[in-house]
Amino acid sequence: MTDGPGKGSGKGPAEVVRYERRGPVAVVTMNRPEYRNAQNSAMTYALDEAFYRAVADDEVKVIVLAGEGRHFSAGHDIGTPGRDAHVSFERRASLWWDHVGKEGAESRFARESEVYLGMCRRWREIPKPTIAMVQGACIAGGLMLAWVCDLIVASDDAFFADPVVRMGIPGVEYFAHPWAMPPRIAKEFLFTGDRMPARRAYEVGMVNRVVPREDLETETFALAGKIAAMPRMGLALTKKAVNQAEDLQGMHAGMDSVFGLHHLAHAHNAETSADSLAGMDPKSMKAAADGS
Repeated sequence: MTDGPGKGSGKGPAEVVRYERRGPVAVVTMNRPEYRNAQNSAMTYALDEAFYRAVADDEVKVIVLAGEGRHFSAGHDIGTPGRDAHVSFERRASLWWDHVGKEGAESRFARESEVYLGMCRRWREIPKPTIAMVQGACIAGGLMLAWVCDLIVASDDAFFADPVVRMGIPGVEYFAHPWAMPPRIAKEFLFTGDRMPARRAYEVGMVNRVVPREDLETETFALAGKIAAMPRMGLALTKKAVNQAEDLQGMHAGMDSVFGLHHLAHAHNAETSADSLAGMDPKSMKAAADGS
């Protein structure tokens, strides 16, 4: 899987997402380690293609989502040479028009309805069990990718953070916070922007297992193999049952409401500060995190 349209991807012919199969387990690996697997649109659509491939393969029972290198994902691409927010892709997740050539909220709302909220909702409904294998940083948009997976196995060096309140924005677009952790913990997580270590994430129920870094792959695939021994239809129906229960608890409607607040924050920033991100960039975000 290459960079799609090829404009602004920053990796030339290299794959931004790798796909392989290990017996009944499909492994989908984000492959921009030089940028801590920051997610540009090319990566988003390559992930979608990989998940389609895994679902269509009758030999695949479980899907593992991984990140190449030291970190799972540092989130959305807001500053690498491969940032491609200006590029058109074939839309798959929403019926909004193409964002390219539009201005202001019309452009941003259309794009984020597709590549952020829309894609994540699609992936949450994949009818095969998915496991996020997380090491190092899992920040902002990285959280969204981990949260759409059914299970999370984290290494003991992993940490989780959603620091976008520093931009004046109430969390990432796929606002699963109050379902991924208790509401008071979610508020602290967002209010402070602090990094949550893997052990704490396990304690609050966001992570299923924490294992030594050197055992992460072995432990993840052992779990995937155990799940793969179950009947495919039983797994699919069980996943749907739990997802439906979450939606009955307000998850789907809650995300819609917060998505609106998210875009209100972008519009407010555009009127009162340097840009829709309140003038923040990867360097200033990292400096704020290191100083907190």
